[in-house]
Amino acid sequence: MTDRESIAAEYQAASQEDILIDRESIEEESVDLDEFMAQYDVESNYRRYKGLWKWIVSIIAISFSLFQVYTAMFGVFDAHIQRALHLSFAMALVFILYPSRKSWPRDSMHPLDAVLAVIAAVIPLYVVVFYQALVYRSGLPTTMDMIIGILGVLLVLEAARRVVGWPIVIVASVFLAYAFAGPSIPGAFAHRGVNLSSLAGHLYFTTEGVFGIPLGVSATFIFLFILFGAYLEKTGLGKFFIDLANGLAGWARGGPAKVAVISSGLMGTISGSSVANVAGTGSLTIPMMKKLGYKPEFAGAVEAAASTGGQLMPPIMGAAAFLMAEFVGIPYVKVVQAAIIPALLYFTGVMLCVHFEARKEGLRGMSRDELPVISRVIREKGHLAIPLLAIIWLLVSGKTPMRAALWAIGLTIAASMLRSSTRISWRDIVQGLEDGARAALGVIIACATAGIIIGVVTKTGLGLKLGSVLIDMAQGQLLPTLFFTMITSIVLGMGVPTTANYVITATIAAPTIIQMGVPIIAAHMFTFYFGIIADVTPPVALAAFAASGIARSNPMKTGVNASKLAIAAFLIPYIFVLSPALLMVNTTVPEVMMIMATSVIGMLGVAAAVSGYFIAPAGWIQRIMFFVGGLLMIDPNLRTDLIGLILLGTALFTQIYYTRQNKHGR
Repeated sequence: MTDRESIAAEYQAASQEDILIDRESIEEESVDLDEFMAQYDVESNYRRYKGLWKWIVSIIAISFSLFQVYTAMFGVFDAHIQRALHLSFAMALVFILYPSRKSWPRDSMHPLDAVLAVIAAVIPLYVVVFYQALVYRSGLPTTMDMIIGILGVLLVLEAARRVVGWPIVIVASVFLAYAFAGPSIPGAFAHRGVNLSSLAGHLYFTTEGVFGIPLGVSATFIFLFILFGAYLEKTGLGKFFIDLANGLAGWARGGPAKVAVISSGLMGTISGSSVANVAGTGSLTIPMMKKLGYKPEFAGAVEAAASTGGQLMPPIMGAAAFLMAEFVGIPYVKVVQAAIIPALLYFTGVMLCVHFEARKEGLRGMSRDELPVISRVIREKGHLAIPLLAIIWLLVSGKTPMRAALWAIGLTIAASMLRSSTRISWRDIVQGLEDGARAALGVIIACATAGIIIGVVTKTGLGLKLGSVLIDMAQGQLLPTLFFTMITSIVLGMGVPTTANYVITATIAAPTIIQMGVPIIAAHMFTFYFGIIADVTPPVALAAFAASGIARSNPMKTGVNASKLAIAAFLIPYIFVLSPALLMVNTTVPEVMMIMATSVIGMLGVAAAVSGYFIAPAGWIQRIMFFVGGLLMIDPNLRTDLIGLILLGTALFTQIYYTRQNKHGR
């Protein structure tokens, strides 16, 4: 709340009556962030204890973070043991913090949850205590093994229900049902079926189920990056991003909307949730946009589209970048390299749509006197960005993500000490350990649940079966196959957090287009994009609905507007599958520069088509020309670039011609 009040104060407009952006109006439009997050983000709806249980939660969470830091510094344990200990900590915290029922109080512990917390923490430790025995009898589980495995899977699903939400639980349950119902399923999806003992052993006592790659990445890289993000928040980096964005774009036409795009993109580099991103920046930018004249549905849509795009922005990409590196089998830096141009094009598209909307509605920016001075912002808080720059340099120089994150945490604390205004105390350092552990819970449980889905897929061969069916439906043609894969990815991604979202789509949908000869990185980026864009695609559209809560707008209209603003995310994946040079695959620096230049011009055309405005309102024929021309310019090919340039030039010429004719006529 302190950041919001201080920023609101900066935008008092005592001398600018026509802007009417003052502290009181912002506070009037704003919502209680804790209440808002509890409503729209399942992870934020947790108990807030006082007394003994508060101390218990703090001790477990701090111990969890210290365990992760210790193993990062001195070496991780064997994979299964590391992941089991990781899950044990997380399960204990989930069952303590998140009540079984919504009606239960949020300030006291229920006896049932206390019992479940102990059981949920102990069951993963079975793997640690009996590790050697389990290895020796691999594939031959005892009765006790089977009981532990079944309980372990059920408790993971229950933890997911509490901290992640019903969508991923339903998806995992459907997959489990498919595993048992194989012989009864007609057609191409039929399989021999799996018995309970075999499935329990596969899901809980191998590294292909609950303790698979997703949880493995969570137990090493992801947790440390989340801890890194917790310390960045402690230093006030988010406030620095918002001040910087205001200084850069607040004065421009439609300034607050452009501030929302820039600040949400910057916050997305460290945030793992589009909903959290909406809450963090939207509580400031949405009221400002409304006061400037933007319609509530459009104001909410801008924030939703920008916040969702943050998950596509390197270097962290909602923690999915680390998983993608593991799945694809390439260095993490290569994933970041492949993601840069598409992400920049996405934000270019959103920014241009915002600009054209502001021109169409005649909206202007704020007075420069009201805005932060960029040089002063950088001088006072620019040092807070040192850890972000350092982590990129560390990764590029060949450090492992785990080692880079560890260094970045230390640099974050050290950088905060450079000025008294940003210095964090010892109490903040300890609190950061607790906050990091809490923030990681949703990702950890989502990874464990995604492991259940992967386990079923590997046990039944569902991935190949689904791929064959989709290819048959598309009659072996690439574009129809991409379309069906897009729909599959969007459906699978609805209501599911970024990390689990990617794991599910990568397991189920990516193999389909890989079978068509698409490069593996392009296939995974394709499914990742459409899984993420589900956050602004009705009917679920979590980010759009969350933004509508702040904007007090119609949720469905906000979702539709957000989808229009995010049009680049629906187009770019097709382009980089057809022309992998957009992902910097098998290309050169001059080619990349040319691709970026033509693609930006292309996004200009697409944004004009979506907005219905360029230098003047555009008719349907002009909008079609802008859209097709822009699309052809984004495709990195000389022939398509020339045709696209002709179409865009023709559309622009007709706009100039008719505008002059109208002026002359008047």
